[in-house]
Amino acid sequence: MQRTLRVAAIVLAAGSSQRMGGRNKLLLPVGDQPLVRHVVATILQSRADPVLVVLGHEAEAVGAVLGGLPVRLVYNERYAAGMTTSIQAGVAAAPQDVAGYMICLSDLPLLEVAEYNRLLEVFQEGLRRDPACIVVPEFEGQQGNPVLFSAHYRASILAETGLEGCRELVRRHLEHVLRVAMPTDHILRDVDTPEAFMALQAFYKTAFKEQGKGERSP
Repeated sequence: MQRTLRVAAIVLAAGSSQRMGGRNKLLLPVGDQPLVRHVVATILQSRADPVLVVLGHEAEAVGAVLGGLPVRLVYNERYAAGMTTSIQAGVAAAPQDVAGYMICLSDLPLLEVAEYNRLLEVFQEGLRRDPACIVVPEFEGQQGNPVLFSAHYRASILAETGLEGCRELVRRHLEHVLRVAMPTDHILRDVDTPEAFMALQAFYKTAFKEQGKGERSP
């Protein structure tokens, strides 16, 4: 039986929600809990281990709503300099013995445990064939998140100078990229605007109503 490779989840929760009209989207309610707690709780049910959450903007408030969850909180004092610095903070804080990193956004609330596990499964299989494997999820040709990087790239990630994550790193190593077609658009449905949040609330209200009907059925 093959040994399961350990992959750390790095959840990026440091941004300032600039397009949300002054509200911190991570603290807005999704169902019965704040958005960031909902997302992190889902990731905790996946096979990722450990789960690190990178904080920055309103770190105290965001950290508080994660209270009681078995995660490691990492503060990125350079969060205002862009997403890359948060990825770097998470990678630097991850255990040295992990095989790779699953870089997760904290505003993708529709992603399910099975979808995270599918990507982790493909990644672990890929690592056994290619120690420099990168896994990128796609839906109808559009690249989404999370993206998974082998620990082979640790030094490259920590040295990255771009501001918008590790897209350039992916482009530089296309020969190592495994693209995974996903069955839903959950990998694309981030909550960046008030309109996106309203659509999300409407989705959950409908889902709860349907669930209630099912529970009342004989």
